[in-house]
Amino acid sequence: MNKFLLLDSGLVDGFLMSNASIHVNPIHKENKVLFHEDYFSEPPRLWEVRYDNSYPNLIYDSQIERYRLYYSVFTYDKDAARTPLNERVNKRYKPTEDRIVSLCYAESKDGIHWEKPDLYLHEINGSKRNNVILPYAHGTSVFLDTEEQDKDKRYKLMTKIDYAGHNNFMAVAFSRDGIHFTEPREWAKYNPQADTHNFVFRDQKTGHYILMTRIWRNGLRIVAKSESTDFINWSEPQEVYRGNGFQNQVYSMPVFQYANLYLGLASVYHEGDQIDENYDTVDCFLKFTTNLDAWDSINDEEPFIPRGAGHYPTGAPDCGCIYASAPVEIDGRMYFYYMGGNGQHTNFRETSFMRGYVEKDQFAYYTNKRTETNAILQTTAFDVYGDNLKVLMKEETNAQFKVEITNRKGIPFEGFEAVSMQVSEPDEDGYRDITYKDHTLSELKGKEIYLRFTFQNIKLFAIQGDLSKIKRKY
Repeated sequence: MNKFLLLDSGLVDGFLMSNASIHVNPIHKENKVLFHEDYFSEPPRLWEVRYDNSYPNLIYDSQIERYRLYYSVFTYDKDAARTPLNERVNKRYKPTEDRIVSLCYAESKDGIHWEKPDLYLHEINGSKRNNVILPYAHGTSVFLDTEEQDKDKRYKLMTKIDYAGHNNFMAVAFSRDGIHFTEPREWAKYNPQADTHNFVFRDQKTGHYILMTRIWRNGLRIVAKSESTDFINWSEPQEVYRGNGFQNQVYSMPVFQYANLYLGLASVYHEGDQIDENYDTVDCFLKFTTNLDAWDSINDEEPFIPRGAGHYPTGAPDCGCIYASAPVEIDGRMYFYYMGGNGQHTNFRETSFMRGYVEKDQFAYYTNKRTETNAILQTTAFDVYGDNLKVLMKEETNAQFKVEITNRKGIPFEGFEAVSMQVSEPDEDGYRDITYKDHTLSELKGKEIYLRFTFQNIKLFAIQGDLSKIKRKY
C-alpha cells in the first residue's frame, strides 16, 4: 500500500474544494527540560558558556542501543561568561568577534535521561575533561549513514570551520564510532556563508548526499541546497526557499523524508518591526516539497513547535526561540527533540533541550472551515491496483464523514456512491478501512479515479491504499 499525506497540495484539487481548511497539528510538548546549559550549575561545566541555537542532531544508533545528540555550544563567549543570570535582565547581550563555537555530545539509553560524558579529546580551559568533539565548528550536522559500506565512514559530519576573524571554510569529517572523527577536510570549491545549521542527509530517492545550508540575498537569509555523490565534492549551493521579508526569514531548516515527501523544520526568525511582540524571536514551522528545489508552506499562521508562554527571564524555557532536530520514531510516535531558548535571539537567553511528539502521519489535517457546514475535498487522480483503501482521521462531536469514488467529471462510479460506503473502527495506527457494499476497489482497475470526501467535525490527515498517484498536468 502507498501512503499519501493530505498536507501535500499536489493531492488536492483546490478548484473543487469547499469549506475545507488545512491546519498544522502541533507537537504534543512534554514541557520537560531534559538538560540545559551548565556554565552556572553546580558543579559548573565551564565550556558550556552559551548554547545559543545549538542546532541539535538527534540519532538513534541501534548497534549500541543509544540515543546520541550532537549539539553546538559557545565554549568561549566573554559577555555570557561574565554576566551572572541575575544581572542579565537589565543588560543587553554584546557578542564579540572572538567567540568560539564547538560541537558537543550527549547520550541516552531511553531518550529521556541524558549524560554528557567526558571524552578527553580537546583541552578547554586547561582541561580535557569535557564532552567537546570538535572546536571551532559552526552549525555542525552529524548523521549516521546506514547505507555506508566503509565502517570508518558510518558517521558523517558537515560543518563550517570558523576561527576568529575571517578565516573560515566548509569541511567534512568521518567516524567509525561517532566520537573520534577524522581531521576536517576542507571543501575543494565554494565557501557559502553557512552561518546556520548545515544539515546533511542521504536522499533515499537518489542516493546522493544533500546539504541544507544558508546564503544571503539583499540582507535576507535564504535556504540553499548543495549536493554530493561522495560527501567530499559538493555543488555550489543554490537557493531553494526563502521566507517573507524581514519579519519571516528562514534561519535554518533540518529536513527529513516521510511518505515520499521531504518535510522541513523551518526555524523562522522575526525582525523588521521592533515593537511587534514576536520581534527577535524564532518559531518552528513545517514546510514540505516533493523535489527539494521548490518548498511550500502548510499554514504560515500555525507553528509546528509552538513557543512556550511568557518572556525572559520568567517565561517558559522555550518562550523565545526554537531549533529542532529531525525526528526519531519511539513507540510508534514521531518524537521531535529541540533546543528551546527563553529569550530573544540576539539578547541574553538560556537554552534547554526538550522534546515533544506527534502520532505517526498526523502532521497536518483538513477540517471544515465553517461550523455546521460540510466540507468537500476532492483528490487528484489515482490508479487502482488492489482492494485496500484506508483513511486516517479523528472524529469530534457530531462528526459526519463520507467518501465516494468518482470519474474525472465528478460522477460516482456505480456501487461507489456515498450511500454504499462503509467505514471500520480505527486500527492501531488510527486508520479506518473504507469499503463499499457488494463491491471491491479492484473493480476500478484501469480507470482514472478520484476520491471525494464530504465531512464535518473531522480531522482528515492521510490516505493509504492500493493506489498510485497519476502525475498532474499542473
